[in-house]
Amino acid sequence: MILGAVLAGGQSSRFGSDKALAELGGHTLLARAVATLEAQCDAVIVIGREDAPTTAIPDRPRSGMGPLGGINAALHHAASHGYSDVLTCGVDCGGLGPDMRTNLAPAPAYVADQPVIGLWPASAAPALDAFLASDARHSMRAFAEMIGARPVTLSASPANINTREDLASAQEQIDGL
Repeated sequence: MILGAVLAGGQSSRFGSDKALAELGGHTLLARAVATLEAQCDAVIVIGREDAPTTAIPDRPRSGMGPLGGINAALHHAASHGYSDVLTCGVDCGGLGPDMRTNLAPAPAYVADQPVIGLWPASAAPALDAFLASDARHSMRAFAEMIGARPVTLSASPANINTREDLASAQEQIDGL
């Protein structure tokens, strides 16, 4: 079974407000991310915020650790609830294709230019615990390399909405369809 996890605990500092609640195509970025993963996963959780349209859990071991804290929480949740893998995406990943899970299988793998989008084995939870407790540079790519994850290059990368300009650009693309 595959667990979907929306990483939504970021500071949104470049965006200027809570980007999870920003609207794109008439829906919040958070609702869009949850719906996208619901279509590909057996269940979906939101990491790093309390108000969510589905089960929400905190980062692990604590907030402020970036996406790895969210992924760590998701891996532990998956392992303790019988899921084999976790499909992750950031709340700001607009246009995540309906075949992302298939594109990344088998785990571990991640989108080469957006490593927060990945398919991670729940069994990697202890390795991520050790990595986060170490003095190593805590980057997505360093973690991916440590567990032997494959970078996957997609023909069209999902949007990465970090600023209001990025959101306007994504909206223009939707309006142009």
